[in-house]
Amino acid sequence: MKNTHSRRALLLGCVLSLALVQGCATKIKASATQNPPPAEAFSAFGRIEVKPAVFKPGFKGDAAGLAKIEENLKKDLGPSLSDWNQRPSNGRTLVIEPVVEQLEFQHGAKRVLLGPLAGSSGVLLRVTVRDNKGALVAEPEFFQRADAWAAGFVMGVHDNIMLTRVANLASEYLIANYPKAVGGPTGADSKAVAPK
Repeated sequence: MKNTHSRRALLLGCVLSLALVQGCATKIKASATQNPPPAEAFSAFGRIEVKPAVFKPGFKGDAAGLAKIEENLKKDLGPSLSDWNQRPSNGRTLVIEPVVEQLEFQHGAKRVLLGPLAGSSGVLLRVTVRDNKGALVAEPEFFQRADAWAAGFVMGVHDNIMLTRVANLASEYLIANYPKAVGGPTGADSKAVAPK
């Protein structure tokens, strides 16, 4: 009888351990740690338009996560856009389209109830930058993740901060590349880059 309880406890422990290992890591990966510079500085354009953040066609993600990214992009870029678009028009417009390609967002009741077992969160945001004739100027990507253990023990705070950070990275790239084409970080470390 004692042996049966021990075996059951051991089996349950193994199953839980396997679930923890399987659920911990996000499958989302970046393609690099650094984004290349755009074809030209964004200040070469008299007008700059930022479209609302959307999901990649065919991808069904968490609407609350997408809304949080959009909210932060607007907050970060609002003052700069206002300044940039007050200059005289030169007939050239830059169109910026933020597209969430992948999003694993653990939040709410799932994170509170399951903690680290809910798994890691991750996001990959690609920003397509074209001129008004459709020519590609830049296509940087931005990556962030929230570790299952860290996010689990603070009830999802890290999951929400991940969405703020990815918007911050995209905004910082756009602002930094306005005066001069310099590129910028994707937000991924070497462990978060997919093998080629």
